[in-house]
Amino acid sequence: MRLLAWVDGGAKGNPGPAGWGLVLRTPDGVELRRGWGYLGETTNNVAEYRGLIAALEQALALGATELLVHTDSELVQRQVTGVYRVRQPHLQDLVADVRRLAGRLGRFEIVHVPREENREADALANRAMKERSSGWD
Repeated sequence: MRLLAWVDGGAKGNPGPAGWGLVLRTPDGVELRRGWGYLGETTNNVAEYRGLIAALEQALALGATELLVHTDSELVQRQVTGVYRVRQPHLQDLVADVRRLAGRLGRFEIVHVPREENREADALANRAMKERSSGWD
């Protein structure tokens, strides 16, 4: 089963109160999951990775064999695909988690999209930061 995800993360203050958001759909547009997570005090990059990890976990739980992730974080996309080296040890651990989870899929792809194409996930990440809450719709 092929799924599509839109993920985002952010922090107010960087570091500061942080959260992630994600939307998971089938290729024909049926929404399967919409979630947000509050992370406490951390950085934008950690929040971006936590959103990606949540998307991978949800896709696997739903039985996905293929996942196409859309992110507006060029850094995360390029680190995960190996274009950029990951120098920070705390991000190395997160990238390792992403690669471990992605390795359980038959096919995994992550693409960079303009911020305008990621509005729903961004709104969910902002909800997590504003409400300091986590949840699923």
